[in-house]
Amino acid sequence: MTISRVGVGNANASPTSALLLHILQDISGRIATICFAHRVGTALEPECKTYRLAADVFNDVAMILDCLSPGVPAGPPRVIVLSTAGVLRALCGVAGGSSKASLSAHFAKWGNLAELNAKDSSQETVISLFGMLVGSVVISHITSFSTTWLLLLILLALHLSMNYAAVRAVQMTSLNRQRANIVFSALLDSDRGLALVLDLDPTTPTPSEKKLKILTPAQVSNHERIFHRDGALQWTQQHSNTHTITHHLGSAQIGVSMSTFLGGSGSGNTSFQRTLPLQRLAAVFANEFHILFLVPLSNTESDAKWHASILLKRGCTVEHQLKAWAHALLAARVLARITIDSSVDAVLTVVEGTLALLNTENRFERYITGLSGVGWDVDIAALETRGGRRIDI
Repeated sequence: MTISRVGVGNANASPTSALLLHILQDISGRIATICFAHRVGTALEPECKTYRLAADVFNDVAMILDCLSPGVPAGPPRVIVLSTAGVLRALCGVAGGSSKASLSAHFAKWGNLAELNAKDSSQETVISLFGMLVGSVVISHITSFSTTWLLLLILLALHLSMNYAAVRAVQMTSLNRQRANIVFSALLDSDRGLALVLDLDPTTPTPSEKKLKILTPAQVSNHERIFHRDGALQWTQQHSNTHTITHHLGSAQIGVSMSTFLGGSGSGNTSFQRTLPLQRLAAVFANEFHILFLVPLSNTESDAKWHASILLKRGCTVEHQLKAWAHALLAARVLARITIDSSVDAVLTVVEGTLALLNTENRFERYITGLSGVGWDVDIAALETRGGRRIDI
């Protein structure tokens, strides 16, 4: 593959053109590395399972492009194919290396990160040696073009499926956006006090029949999707051990700037009045470390969607960020279930009411204590996937 890439076997190829092609691939890969790290650097740790599998996808697609390159006409088309393969391989290096570091830290339960990395490297070496031995035997029996491609695609599909199963089996203990949605929707849905006041679930049993439902990391991993929409607000209702219903409530941004908060980024409803009563908002959230407001994405009663913008104040901790996300999820759920006029005052009333419910009898503090008790690490910040801002009031 490397021989055909630099032009060996092509009578019209020259050492200079091969060198320039190699330089172009190297430059495109380095630029892609810088841009990718700048764009998703903050999200690599919170979404390490997603980017670990994405790295394998990038690598396998790059391998397919390398195999296709000899059949592509020489000139710009082949240069584009090879440069694209180089870019994907560079993205694989960034996503795979960063997500692997996060996963290694997760598995190093006793602080033995160096030992774990050493054993992991040894394991990869053994697998590579075994793969070369098997490949040497297989390649001596495979000669036809169609059989080669069929076997390649089968092996790549097997590679991705096994890596998918491996990533699915990982039980992360940090609460990123998706896991926070699953955990808090189960908690809030099982809280009888909230159900009575907000009518979240009329079929909720009485307090004597049901306690707070706190999902463990193992239970959440069964419902977690590897590839999901970033910043989605989703309410998950579990009706049995295997059957769940997910309500898409809209989207949310946490740690936004003041200009984004005032501009209502993400709102597709231009008719919504964005003149916010900042003094009233500041008064409502005077004792909180976040400020929340929601704008409608759609006004249809059967499919109400909302976009939540969350300002974080200077000095906010991970617990405050989790409270802000739970508040946004609860407010979006209430707004999606009730019929209100899309006005600032009506939305602010719901925001103020849901905040009061979370603060009643230290409700959210009890949630955090329960989450810590079942194995969640509530000291790891995993909600922000972009560079966050903090404000002073």
